[in-house]
Amino acid sequence: MPIESSYRIGLVQMSCSPDPDVNLQKAEDKVRQAGEQGAQVVCLQELFRSQYFCRTEDTELFALAETIPGPSTARLGKVAKEAGVVVVASLFEKRAAGLYHNTAAVLGADGELQGIYRKMHIPDDPSYYEKYYFTPGDLGFLNFDTRFGRIGVQVCWDQWYPEGARATAMLGASVLFYPTAIGWHPHEKARYGEDQLDAWRTIQRSHAIANGVYVAAVNRVGYEGTPESGLEFWGNTFVADPFGKVIAQASHDKEEILVVEVDPKRSDEVRRNWPFFRDRRIDAYAPILQRWRD
Repeated sequence: MPIESSYRIGLVQMSCSPDPDVNLQKAEDKVRQAGEQGAQVVCLQELFRSQYFCRTEDTELFALAETIPGPSTARLGKVAKEAGVVVVASLFEKRAAGLYHNTAAVLGADGELQGIYRKMHIPDDPSYYEKYYFTPGDLGFLNFDTRFGRIGVQVCWDQWYPEGARATAMLGASVLFYPTAIGWHPHEKARYGEDQLDAWRTIQRSHAIANGVYVAAVNRVGYEGTPESGLEFWGNTFVADPFGKVIAQASHDKEEILVVEVDPKRSDEVRRNWPFFRDRRIDAYAPILQRWRD
């Protein structure tokens, strides 16, 4: 596979209102702004069309879901074509009656839907009740050949699993994108908040190092929910290079657009010096397919 030329990625960190239409319009505006700033592949945060509804279990919230292709991909596809950018958009997908996914759509620079990735790992934690809403993805770990470069996409909870990062990187992606919605529980922040944020950043930097690829994590900001049971999304959208160095990072509380140049030749350079793919013992990894080794 020939080494790609450098290209620029744009990461949109924003807050979300209770009105999905307002959020979609904001996302469109931010994609245009990112394009004006030189971005060629623009990634939005997880489930950007709404506030993070998985804080509660409520059948009425299934009404937020939409088909893919659907209204959001149509509008973002138009923006992608006008701006000449690729857009990665995380959506609440209604696949069929009673069947829903947490899905990232990749819209090409010509406005077409290039493909989708369905979130593989689904959490179920206090205020992250995603198993109530989402069926685990069934498409596997994927790459997408865009006009500017080959990218991999996973979603939020996927970012904690080295297996997913490895499988995606092995397909040749130069960047692994992780649209995200993660934050602090109010009662935990003082005691655990700094360590939680550090763990989140560290696990993704480790994916960059272990696989020799750029990693781009795109989070939201703002407080959503009641003072007692809401979530304070911690932002900190960032890009790590193939050596794991953080080369750009946003704040914890402000809307921002990061535009960062990525150079696939950097992966080639790092992998020559740290040849983890060469030294992998693929003959010895069968046990990893077991849930646990008794």
